[in-house]
Amino acid sequence: MISVLVTGGLGFIGSYFIEYMLNKYPSLRIVNLDAATYAGNPDNAAAFKNHPHYRWIRGDITNETDIAKAFAEKVDAVVHFAAESHVDRSISAPEQFVRTNVLGTLKLLEAARQAGVKKFVHISTDEVYGSLQAEGFFTEDSPLAPNSPYSASKAGSDLMVRSFFQTYGFPAVITRCSNNYGPRQFPEKLIPTVISRALKNEEIPLYGDGMNVRDWLHVHDHCRAVDLVLRLGKPGEVYNIGGHHEVNNRTLVEMILDLLGKSHSLIKQVPDRLGHDRRYAIDPSKIYAELGWKPEIGLKEGLTSTVAWYSQAGEWLYRIESGKYRFI
Repeated sequence: MISVLVTGGLGFIGSYFIEYMLNKYPSLRIVNLDAATYAGNPDNAAAFKNHPHYRWIRGDITNETDIAKAFAEKVDAVVHFAAESHVDRSISAPEQFVRTNVLGTLKLLEAARQAGVKKFVHISTDEVYGSLQAEGFFTEDSPLAPNSPYSASKAGSDLMVRSFFQTYGFPAVITRCSNNYGPRQFPEKLIPTVISRALKNEEIPLYGDGMNVRDWLHVHDHCRAVDLVLRLGKPGEVYNIGGHHEVNNRTLVEMILDLLGKSHSLIKQVPDRLGHDRRYAIDPSKIYAELGWKPEIGLKEGLTSTVAWYSQAGEWLYRIESGKYRFI
C-alpha cells in the first residue's frame, strides 16, 4: 500500500486534497501532519476522519520530534501544504511566517531526504512572482520578486526546495497556484469574508480602489492538478497552476453580492493594504502540455456553488468565527 504524508491536511486546500485522494484511490494511505492552529479546522476532516486508511498526527513542521513521528509511518511521498498564508497577518507578524514557511520546510525536507521518499511536492503560490502590470502572465521562468512578508517567506521555502534538488538530487517538485476558493475556506480570506459579512448585512471592506486583479482557481481543480504532479511531475520542475479566471476585486465582490441578492451599497472602500500587489495572472500552459491538466470549473459556476454552501453553513461559520471548533 502506497502511503503519502500530507502536511497541513486540516487546512482548506489540504483537507480537500486528502478527501479527493482517498475517494479516488481506495488503496492509498494518508498520514496527515497538522498542528491544528487557528486555520487548521478539525471540522474539515469530517468526511474522512474515520477512514481506515487515514491517520492524523497532531504536530508542527518546525518540531523535529513531531516530524519524526510522521516519518515513522514509512511514507513513500510528501505533499507539503502546511504554511502560514494570510498576507495581512504576515504584515503584522512576519517572524512567524519565516519560522513556519522557511524553517519548517527545511526541517521537513531534511527528514524526507533522510527517509528516502520517492517524491516531494511543495505547494507554493503565484505571489512569489510579485506584481504584474496590465499585460502578460507569470511563467515558471518569471523571476521571484515577492512584495509581502508572506510571499517572501514562500519564495524562501521554494528556493530551499530547489536547493535540495540541485545539491542532493532530492526528488522535489514545486507547484505555484493562483488564488484558491471553494467551500470550507477560512473566513479571513476574501471570498468567505464577503459571503459571511453579506449574509449578516455587514459592511464589506474593499482595499483601495478595488481594481487589484487576481486569477481564481477552484480548490477541486487545484487538487486534480496536485494529484497529477505527485504522480507524473518531473523532479526539479516548477508547475504553475492557474484558473485563467482573472477578475478585479470590486467585480468579484459585486458578483457575490448579486448571487446573494444583496445591495452593492454594503461595499465600503478602506485604505489600501501595505505592499498590495496590483495584478496576478498565471500562464498554466506547461502543466497543460506536460501533464494534461486544465481547469474544469468556471468562475461563475464555482462562485455559485461556493455561495450556496456558505449560505447553508451557518453552524460551521459560527464555530469557526467563535473559535468553538477547537474540540481537540
